[in-house]
Amino acid sequence: MTLVELRDVTKSVVLPDDSTLEILRGISLEVGAGDHVSIVGRSGSGKSTLLNILGMLDAPTSGSVAFEGREVRRMRQGRLDRLRGDNVGFVFQQFNLLPGRTALENVMMPLGHAKGAMFWRRRRIASDMLDRVGLGHRLEQIADRLSGGEQQRVAIARALVRRPVLILADEPTGALDIETGARVMALLDEVATETDAALVTITHDLHVAARARRHYRLDAGVLATADLARAFAASTLDPRDHAPDTAVQVIA
Repeated sequence: MTLVELRDVTKSVVLPDDSTLEILRGISLEVGAGDHVSIVGRSGSGKSTLLNILGMLDAPTSGSVAFEGREVRRMRQGRLDRLRGDNVGFVFQQFNLLPGRTALENVMMPLGHAKGAMFWRRRRIASDMLDRVGLGHRLEQIADRLSGGEQQRVAIARALVRRPVLILADEPTGALDIETGARVMALLDEVATETDAALVTITHDLHVAARARRHYRLDAGVLATADLARAFAASTLDPRDHAPDTAVQVIA
């Protein structure tokens, strides 16, 4: 079943000098239940904009976005907010945690609008998810006093706590060491498999991208399939590729 479908999507903004900057150019993409898709691209290629459109946080300038066959642009804002809250889990590159709140309070936040047992058991559900990302001993720690890697894991726990059908991860291992990053990706894979959720990962790391079943590159706003095997073989890494928001060059 197709969860989200983009057809000929463009995104552009008008700059202060009245010129137009094209961020996305004619992108078409289908993501189905159980899919695992990776997207790589250099800084400024439009990766985060594409992820926001997939997650219904942003609207395209032209083209169509459909979620489970329903055209998103025809929905009223309240319905769109509920649809996104119930079905999409975001792992943001900048974490977006609530300052002054504990790790547990941050992860409980998405459950505040849940229904039934999920609402009444929200503390236990959030606690269990933090335990799964290795932070069961840090439940009551204020989030902005955690290390960058710990904050990233809190953000991941928050994204997964409602068992979304679509998980969107923007550089999910960018602030983590190699070992912790591997565990986090294994957790994302595990939870997605448990719930048959789709996982879309934006990353600069070829090893993280290779975990997906379908691979794309975004270059100057144009989306194309990527051959990661050729990219590894060609050793296309350069020193800039180790920066958190810089993507490897992928040869299509």
